[in-house]
Amino acid sequence: MNDTPDVPTEHGRRPDSLSATRLRGLSHPLRVRILDLLQVHGALTASGLAELVGESSGSTSYHLRQLAKHDFVQEVEGRGTARERWWEAAPGGFSIGPEDQDDAGLRTTKSLVNAEFERNRQEKIWQLLDVMDTELEQSELAAWRDAVTLSTSNLFATPEQLSRLIDAVSAVLDEQLAPLKDQEDVPGAVPVQIHFNAFPVIGVARDGGGASAPRDDQG
Repeated sequence: MNDTPDVPTEHGRRPDSLSATRLRGLSHPLRVRILDLLQVHGALTASGLAELVGESSGSTSYHLRQLAKHDFVQEVEGRGTARERWWEAAPGGFSIGPEDQDDAGLRTTKSLVNAEFERNRQEKIWQLLDVMDTELEQSELAAWRDAVTLSTSNLFATPEQLSRLIDAVSAVLDEQLAPLKDQEDVPGAVPVQIHFNAFPVIGVARDGGGASAPRDDQG
């Protein structure tokens, strides 16, 4: 699994895998939530984040400092004051993948962080589904009805075929996502998320063989 990069990655190059130290620095549900909110909303203050997550500004300030310590967030230069600092997600992407020096504790940490990222993604989808057939027609989101897709393809593939598919789709994404960068001030532009998942279904055996383990990265 990987967090969506802020800039397109070069075709064929996956985001760098988090070190054990950085991974542990991210291993708190509120830190994952804060990082996610900064990526979706753009720059926010500790007070603004506190309102969104229902915590005190002291709590969000503490977790922002911890995220900054591990290079996940950074202060916005030239904005804010000593008492009201603005924070943004640090540029670049990362993946949560296998490490050479893996252990049970680190695997548990990976699972917890991955699960929290996935929970945040699923929450956005459920929020959309809740308004699709009720509020959407009367809301400002009505124009987006034909610009939304949630699709799943169930097929059979070898590891080599799936790897080629991932590389091909990643190349298209790199090309098509580039024009969408730095559009926060473009009229009509709102935060959007693009998910691409490709993985073997675990627990389904064919010809006496079981499915192989999925990779840890998500595009």
